[in-house]
Amino acid sequence: MIGFQTLFYKEVLRFWKVATQTISAPILTAMLYLLIFGHVLQDHVQVYKDVRYTSFLIPGLVMMSVLQNSFANSSSSLIQSKITGNLVFVLLPPLSHWELFGAYVLAAMVRGLAVGAGVFLITAWFAKLSFVAPWWIVAFALLGAAILGTMGLVAGIWAEKFDQLAAFQNFLIMPATFLSGVFYSIHSLPPFWQAVSHFNPFFYMIDGFRYGFFGQSDIDPLRSLTIVAVFFVLLASFAIQLLKRGYKLRH
Repeated sequence: MIGFQTLFYKEVLRFWKVATQTISAPILTAMLYLLIFGHVLQDHVQVYKDVRYTSFLIPGLVMMSVLQNSFANSSSSLIQSKITGNLVFVLLPPLSHWELFGAYVLAAMVRGLAVGAGVFLITAWFAKLSFVAPWWIVAFALLGAAILGTMGLVAGIWAEKFDQLAAFQNFLIMPATFLSGVFYSIHSLPPFWQAVSHFNPFFYMIDGFRYGFFGQSDIDPLRSLTIVAVFFVLLASFAIQLLKRGYKLRH
């Protein structure tokens, strides 16, 4: 386990050394979203009974921060290693594909959860929150961070330059995140777009995460948890196979 521990430590240290950029900046961005959307829509939108819009918005912003930063950590690490050429120092040691997967994804989860915790601590001052089902909060936060860390790993393996990685993030991750119910309930959408939202795995992560706070959600949280867990298993299996084959890594 020494190799796994070393790689994990290296990945955590990589983002922690520039915490102003990797931790503080996303927290500031989430706070600006809260101030702008909360101020504009607070008195005009009520999604759940007895839940003010600002309170509704905070769990969505927390989870969005967890997802985006988990993806950013593993994807940026791999593409930087490819471009600078230091990926060889990761591939030369006798690390199994399981150890590579575990170290990259676990470090991505640490960053995502750290940013999410920071966003929560800052934004919780602006609204009253309850914790109806805290274990649901933990379960969806961990699974969501693991899924996006794995997606970042897949994107980092596939991409060969920053432009390709940016396209992956701008045309897949960002739209899927913003259209997942962070700022609204899907019940406010027309029937067609409600149906489309059910094909977005990010929707289930955020809806289930929000259920842990209010005990209310757009769909049954157990169904959301099942879908998210199955999606993670399939995605993790795919990523592990890529690592095992050395796809775009061992040229």
